[in-house]
Amino acid sequence: MKSLKLILTVLLIGISMFLNTLKAQQMATSNSQLSSKDRNIITISSFTAQGKLTELKDALNSGLDAGLTINEIKEMLVHSYAYCGFPRSIRGLQTFMEVVEERKTKGIKDNLGAGVSPIVNKKSKYERGKDILGKLSGTPQADKLAGYSAFAPAIDTFLKEHLFADIFERDVLTYAQRELVTISVITAIGDADPMLRSHLGISLNVGWSPELLNEFITMITPTISKEKSTAASMVLKEVLKNRRSK
Repeated sequence: MKSLKLILTVLLIGISMFLNTLKAQQMATSNSQLSSKDRNIITISSFTAQGKLTELKDALNSGLDAGLTINEIKEMLVHSYAYCGFPRSIRGLQTFMEVVEERKTKGIKDNLGAGVSPIVNKKSKYERGKDILGKLSGTPQADKLAGYSAFAPAIDTFLKEHLFADIFERDVLTYAQRELVTISVITAIGDADPMLRSHLGISLNVGWSPELLNEFITMITPTISKEKSTAASMVLKEVLKNRRSK
């Protein structure tokens, strides 16, 4: 009898915790300033970075239902490789292929969306990347290399020519959307506070308000560990404090 009471007590506690969590998530969604598309960008990017493919599959379906196009999601998964590597990005793309095919089988017609526009800028990739980085950071890029770029000049070339020219220049996603993918991936992998700090600053530059970035933390928290969420929250508070003091 005591064992039965114990089991029932544990079940009731579990159900109560589940309902409280569900209620909190529903309240967060109802009070959200982030669009449905933005919220799905966060969850898709987080699960991709962590290789949580079961959760990713649900997030991908949710993203398509929310109106993200096939090409936008493909671009998000391609973009993520720059921050979490080919293995996670490719597994994300393979999972997305499965989702698209399953939806086709069910008769769901998803919007393919616009593709990439041709690049008409005649500058070299290095110069284009340098210009884009300057625009994103709000700081013109110096000609003389410093820090890790001076220590390993090859990484400076790769960053400017590949990341900021080859990837950021593609117009399937806006700069704001790319930064949302970026901070989601960096937060999800964890232990990259300097890069997260930099991209939270860029996020403010490209249109994300402090309120929306705080909501970003709320939105990504259920997808990651408490430690990662706490770390990201602390970095954001530091970024916002420094921004206010300028």
